[in-house]
Amino acid sequence: MHRLFISDLHLDDPNSPQFLRFVECLTEEALDVDEIYILGDLVEMWIGDDDDSPLAAALTKALANACAHCSVFLMHGNRDFLFKEQFAERTGVRLIDDPHLPDPALLLCHGDLLCTDDTEYQILRKQLRGDPWQQQFLAQSLAQRRAFGEDLRRRSQQENANKTESIMDANAVAIAQLMSENSAPTLIHGHTHRPGLDTLNANNRRIVLGPWERCGWLCRQKDEKFELQCFSLARRYGT
Repeated sequence: MHRLFISDLHLDDPNSPQFLRFVECLTEEALDVDEIYILGDLVEMWIGDDDDSPLAAALTKALANACAHCSVFLMHGNRDFLFKEQFAERTGVRLIDDPHLPDPALLLCHGDLLCTDDTEYQILRKQLRGDPWQQQFLAQSLAQRRAFGEDLRRRSQQENANKTESIMDANAVAIAQLMSENSAPTLIHGHTHRPGLDTLNANNRRIVLGPWERCGWLCRQKDEKFELQCFSLARRYGT
């Protein structure tokens, strides 16, 4: 089994280095791997599947092209939890739950559920993921939704600036509990923007994906081997 895992691209401009490298990565890797998993925060903000922006159009095209060659799975993050079945049908991606077990030995999640010390965020997360809030939000016009999304992003940045790093990091007890509940020895997640490989004990390991900021991050799985990789966003993917 050859799989690729990415998260936290925070795409917001189809002409950005991040988006260009994303398209190149999909184009090249889809011809070689069996499955690609996007573990949340693919975009900086998703206001609904009826989004008519240039980003939405370019994103749909890139994912549809990749899905023609391999299976692509998409998990919601804290920025793009409004991806719905309409988007999945247009692109061919498969929406997956958080957490998700692609096989008994591997557990995937976005990572925000593990940040249990940030109680304010967990309350907000529950509200935004609920059907009543989402139905009310999606009933608004695209302009209203964009304005709300921009305001929510600004407020989130301001609030995070006043929080300690430990509060926004994954909680060790939450990690252990999630892995125990799912009986999976390997956990892969993003969200925290703290990439690395964490050997939890003799049997368990945690792989944290990094954000596509100073470089691009991915985890490559070939059978039972996992490798965390970073690459330049300043030049074409694979060069």
